[in-house]
Amino acid sequence: MHRRSHLIYSALALAAGSLLSTPLLAADAWPSKPIRLIVPYPPGGSSDIIARSIGQLISQELKQTVVIDNKPGANGNLGAEFVARAQPDGYTWLLCDLGALAISPSIYTKLSFDPSKDLRGAAMLAYSPHMLVVHPSVQASNLQELVALSKKQDLNFAVTATGSAPHLAGVELARLTGAKWVYVPYKGGVQSVQDTVAGQTQVLMNGMLATYPHVQSGRLKLLGISKNTRMPLIADVPTLAEQGAAGFASGTWQGVVLPAKTPEAVIQKVNQALLTAIRSPEVRSRLTGQGAEVVTMTPVETDQFFKAERQRWRTVVQNANLQLD
Repeated sequence: MHRRSHLIYSALALAAGSLLSTPLLAADAWPSKPIRLIVPYPPGGSSDIIARSIGQLISQELKQTVVIDNKPGANGNLGAEFVARAQPDGYTWLLCDLGALAISPSIYTKLSFDPSKDLRGAAMLAYSPHMLVVHPSVQASNLQELVALSKKQDLNFAVTATGSAPHLAGVELARLTGAKWVYVPYKGGVQSVQDTVAGQTQVLMNGMLATYPHVQSGRLKLLGISKNTRMPLIADVPTLAEQGAAGFASGTWQGVVLPAKTPEAVIQKVNQALLTAIRSPEVRSRLTGQGAEVVTMTPVETDQFFKAERQRWRTVVQNANLQLD
């Protein structure tokens, strides 16, 4: 009996050990199939630009195909929910403006997922300030002149998406300066830029990566940037804070999140692959030339940033009394 009991206990211990080691073995084997990188906005925006800049390098680093999948809708929430509901196996990633994602819990009354509980930070990649630009026909060359003009005539402010970070940046800028805009909502940054270039809307706040080429070509006029300090790339352009919007700063913070229950070992491997790609000389040079700064964070730091942004934008949303279904 004693020998039989010993064999039973040994078998149970072996089975338990096997179960405990399964996540580790899964992490060791990861990745063993293609990775799906979800961009929750249309092609051509800041998130899409960064995803396509690093996709091939991630593929080389992990020795697996990286498929970039644009899933726009509901200000990025459709793509974010898709990732939040995905299997937490490390094969479905979300690359987006984490600042914009942090706004969703405050602004949407019927959000079907909780970003703070259903998603986990993997890495921060880059930051680019918002640019305040106008159609060249607008008779203003700085923020003060634009504010004064907005009180004399209707100025259509192109909103990249209702409740987006550029939208709330415009709301906060108006609160600080007394500017008056007529908000015109779009379903993405690309269309809002195109309509401002065409003169259908006159004012736009948008990420520098997607907007700066139009400033360089002269199709849009740049009045200021939403950064704390001036940028070396455009050192002659004053910040909006310098022009009277005291303390104002905003921008797009591009990062990657995964389903919340993704194993820690996989999260760390994702972080390493992302940072290797974004820090490569070719990517860094390309992004810097377009007005983005490579800003990297660990998974823990990314989660901490996300928490701080939720608190910051909650105040802006409350001040604006803005709620969406």
